[in-house]
Amino acid sequence: MGLSESPVSPPGSRLRQEDSPPRIVEHPSDLIVSKGEPATLNCKAEGRPTPTVEWYKDGERVETDRDNPRSHRMLLPSGSLFFLRIVHGRRSKPDDGSYVCVARNYLGEAVSRNASLEVALLRDDFRLNPQDVVVAVGETASLECQAPRGHPEPTTFWRKDKARLDLKDDRITVRGGKLTISNTKKTDGGIYVCVAANMVGERESEKAQLSVFERPVFVQRPVNQVVLVDESVEFRCQVHGDPQPTLRWKKEDVDIPRGRYDIRYEKEDFLLRIKKASVSDQGTFTCLAENRVGKVEASAYLTIRARPVEAPQFVVRPRDQIVVQGRTATFPCETRGKPQPTVFWQREGSQDLLFPSQPTKGDSRVSVSVNGELTISSVQRSDAGYYICQALTVAGSIMAKAQLEVSDALKDRPPPIIRQGPSNQTQALGGVSLLRCQASGDPEPTVTWRKNGVSLLGKDPRFSLLEHGSLQIQNTRLSDLGLYTCVATSSSGETSWSAYLDVRDSTDLIDFMSHNATALPGPPSKPEVTDVTKSSISLSWEPGPEAGSTVSSYVIEAFGQSVSNSWQTVADHVKTTEFTVKDLRPNTVYLFIIRAVNAQGLGDPSPMSEPVRTQDISPTAQGVDHRRVQKELGDVVVSMHNPVVLSSTSVQVTWTVENPSQFIQGYRVLFRQTSGLPSPGPWQIQDLKVASERDVTLSGLKKGIVYEIKVRPYFNEFQGADSESMTARTMEEAPGAPPQQVTVLTVGSHNSTSISVSWDPPPTDQQNGIIQEYKIWCLANETRFHVNKSVDATIRSVVVGGLQAGVQYRVEVAAGTSAGVGVKSKAQLIILGNPLSDIMTGSEGNNSISDVVKQPAFIAGLGGACWIVLMGFSAWLYWRRKKRKGLSNYAVTFQRDRGLIRNGSRPGLLKAGDQGLPWLADSWPSTSLPANGGLGSPKGSGNFGRGDVLPSAAVEKTGTMLSDGAIYSSIDFMGKAGYSSPARGSQPTPYATTQILQSNSFHELAVDRPDPRWKASLQAQQEMANLGYSLTDRRPGSGAKVGKKKKVKGGTKASKSNGTCWANMPLPPPPMHPLPGTENHFCPNGRYDSNSWAPPMSVQTYRHQNLDNGVEEERGPTPPLRGRSSSPAAAPFGQPSSSSLSSAHHEEMQSILQAHLDELTRAYQYEVAKQEERCMFKSKFVNLPPVRALCDLGSVSGEK
Repeated sequence: MGLSESPVSPPGSRLRQEDSPPRIVEHPSDLIVSKGEPATLNCKAEGRPTPTVEWYKDGERVETDRDNPRSHRMLLPSGSLFFLRIVHGRRSKPDDGSYVCVARNYLGEAVSRNASLEVALLRDDFRLNPQDVVVAVGETASLECQAPRGHPEPTTFWRKDKARLDLKDDRITVRGGKLTISNTKKTDGGIYVCVAANMVGERESEKAQLSVFERPVFVQRPVNQVVLVDESVEFRCQVHGDPQPTLRWKKEDVDIPRGRYDIRYEKEDFLLRIKKASVSDQGTFTCLAENRVGKVEASAYLTIRARPVEAPQFVVRPRDQIVVQGRTATFPCETRGKPQPTVFWQREGSQDLLFPSQPTKGDSRVSVSVNGELTISSVQRSDAGYYICQALTVAGSIMAKAQLEVSDALKDRPPPIIRQGPSNQTQALGGVSLLRCQASGDPEPTVTWRKNGVSLLGKDPRFSLLEHGSLQIQNTRLSDLGLYTCVATSSSGETSWSAYLDVRDSTDLIDFMSHNATALPGPPSKPEVTDVTKSSISLSWEPGPEAGSTVSSYVIEAFGQSVSNSWQTVADHVKTTEFTVKDLRPNTVYLFIIRAVNAQGLGDPSPMSEPVRTQDISPTAQGVDHRRVQKELGDVVVSMHNPVVLSSTSVQVTWTVENPSQFIQGYRVLFRQTSGLPSPGPWQIQDLKVASERDVTLSGLKKGIVYEIKVRPYFNEFQGADSESMTARTMEEAPGAPPQQVTVLTVGSHNSTSISVSWDPPPTDQQNGIIQEYKIWCLANETRFHVNKSVDATIRSVVVGGLQAGVQYRVEVAAGTSAGVGVKSKAQLIILGNPLSDIMTGSEGNNSISDVVKQPAFIAGLGGACWIVLMGFSAWLYWRRKKRKGLSNYAVTFQRDRGLIRNGSRPGLLKAGDQGLPWLADSWPSTSLPANGGLGSPKGSGNFGRGDVLPSAAVEKTGTMLSDGAIYSSIDFMGKAGYSSPARGSQPTPYATTQILQSNSFHELAVDRPDPRWKASLQAQQEMANLGYSLTDRRPGSGAKVGKKKKVKGGTKASKSNGTCWANMPLPPPPMHPLPGTENHFCPNGRYDSNSWAPPMSVQTYRHQNLDNGVEEERGPTPPLRGRSSSPAAAPFGQPSSSSLSSAHHEEMQSILQAHLDELTRAYQYEVAKQEERCMFKSKFVNLPPVRALCDLGSVSGEK
């Protein structure tokens, strides 16, 4: 109660020097925490006094365990905020937000940086699960997934068969959730799972199966075959694929029904068999294989050759035999044919024929059975010789002979056979050893034993010979080891068998190498001889019973009387039941036995084979007649089988031989190329020098080529008959060379988007088969501009359209066979729309001057220059002619004189009745106008130096033909709508005799006048031609058809010669109205004679020199284009020429035109003086044109 508390210093009291305000030393960091996991937001502050720390979330103070002991948030002494567990739910998320820590003391406060606390999330369900995919080997497989939503965003990877997928393989790429495997292999197949992972954990997608299958591929294709009626035929095809393809046969695109055809699997081959082929079976057979990823088919053609009969053939041929005297000899001879052949036998040198079931004459030992088998019982030495079997039908005959040899029973007996011989053994000291030896023979052989080559019997009582020839050794010693040999001896020879005995000091080795005789394999069947040559014999046999383990191999033993007096092992480790023993002596008799081998040892021998003699090596060396050799070779029939195509360069040829002869040394296989050449090639030869072989492989052949093959037997220089030829086509491959002479040209105009591609086939020796198509690629820098095309093999050029102008293309061509597309040609570069180089062959093309001259800019510039020159000349001409005013209007009349129409001194033919041609003709006469200077020569001098006279009858046959002089006419515009003519009552006023070029009225009239005929005068054409100028027709619409008139060829074609642009030079027209003061402005009666007047002359033009005159005369009038501007540039006479003009030519043209103008002036003056007199005289008899029309025309032309 007496204690007093010390007061706290007020806020404004003096600070102690060691105090400091708070300072954040460690700021909190952003956190991403899994739900339910603990977390810590660190915050460390310094200050004196020690500051207190508080936490704020999203601006609100955080409740900690200091505020609420049950809170899951703890404020640690260091100032960090510790969460026992993160609370996060769908509705309540109390811990998720932005946090700051605040440190305070009495000196102030410090605030940390914001730190966010986020709750990690990973949902279970994938937004996109991968799907099962099936692809073929070599294709690209894609699996795609979209990971489930999560925070942070989950990463994805793939597992294959529960193992993480290795991305080191360049074929495998993963982008996002998409897995891509290019060039798939069989090993890529399996179960794939997409895995999404973040800090929450991992989620696996649904499983997806990737199946990589193989498209069907032919291992063996069916081949074309040719058979005779009723023969059997087989088509084989073998296909590999995964899954196993389903196979079916079709004939002419129709499924083959079962029943008529035998369809089945034979090992790996899909077999179609026709037992008895008929003509209806001929056609195309197709083997079709299909599985889930592809389908292939291969076809072969069956040709059936009908025949009325079938020639006889041997089914079983008789074979040479050696028979012991007193036994029975049997020669089989089985044949077939249509009809069934008749078989009979004949002994060589005898005339007697032996038929089946025929009673024998005097000798009942010889008979022929119904099936053609010859039997000779109780054979005697006199029976030895050759016996001939013959088969005869209406289709032909065949024969085969066999030799019977009769041997001595004692002389030809084989040596003894050791049925069971000793085997190697290891025995212990003091034991008993048994070495077996069982022998048989005729006569019965005796058995003796040798040790290391020295006889054993009688030298040691421990050695005893048992009843069947086995050797028993009692109380074995170390000195007993060695090589023991069993020898079986008889009068026919001897046979031996050796084994090694080893003796050791150990009781553990008793009977170590002994074997159980009951476990040995049984004896095989009697060997059968299947083929005989000079040095080889082919054998076949059947296996015997297996007493113990499986037979592993066979041993063949042989005995030859002239070779040795014992059996010799000629082959061991033989794995099959067929074998050919080689390196035998020619003309030697052999016997054979076969033993089987298993793990226990050799078994009993088979029965002995029949004696067989090898062929003689050189019959000619023994004095054989060459004629006999040729005859027997001629009887040999070689029948080829269908060749088997092994590859694109090899074919296997097999054949069978009927009537084999001892004189066959070998076979000659001939083959030649029959396709790919204009005619079959030369025969090539491959010799087979072993007469026993019946097949050969031809290699080094050309690919995809048909070969004709045949086989011919030979003996030295003699040759037998050829077999029937058969054909085989080697397998095709893709062409080994590109097409030749590839040319690329643009098609059409400069702006064309098409090209023409032409080529020649690849070299014949590189085609590797039949060309089936050509492929053309037009490749640009961007795939969207690519254009590809395929054409048939018969096509050598093609137009490719749809290309893009201004884009450079690489044009390549390749040929294709059934095996694929070959080598592409060298790229040809081309840019369409390029003004200077349309075609480039590997590099930029060369520009020619002609290409520049043809450009529109060049032509326009040249035309503009000509226009300027023309206008300058027209202005000069206008100024010159303006000075020559003074001529008055005058009328024109014609007079008729003895059927000739005259106009002063110039003739003219008119069609005055043509109402559609108001001007009729208004220019120079046609160039076809005849120049008859001697007819109707005028008395005056107002002509052009020529007197042309035509009969008046020509008026109806010829078109309008005008004089070169000044011939004029009045025009009636009353019926022509659209003409701006003044009223009828208006009086005409005279106008200047010189035409004003720039008159708007003139241009208006020139535009609207209908149907004028524009032609160049003959005289002007000739003069211009002499100067080397081309006269061009530059009028608008030139060359267009009018009515039914013919179109002038080349009417719009520009001249290539150095012509001028003066062709359209206008000449000053005369006045179109009568002179003032004349009666009725011509003749007072208002009438005119249709044959006494001519139309006015219009602006003159020239036409091309090369135009056909006849066609030009027949052509209808071509009016100027309507609707053009009436500016001077639009006038028909003002169009510039595209030809160039030199200054020298300019001067020449000025002189020529000036001469014409002077002559026209003189003509005008002469005509003016005479027209008034003619008009006054004719007015009494001739009707003139209406005065009003003349006035109208004058008003239009003369107004200014």
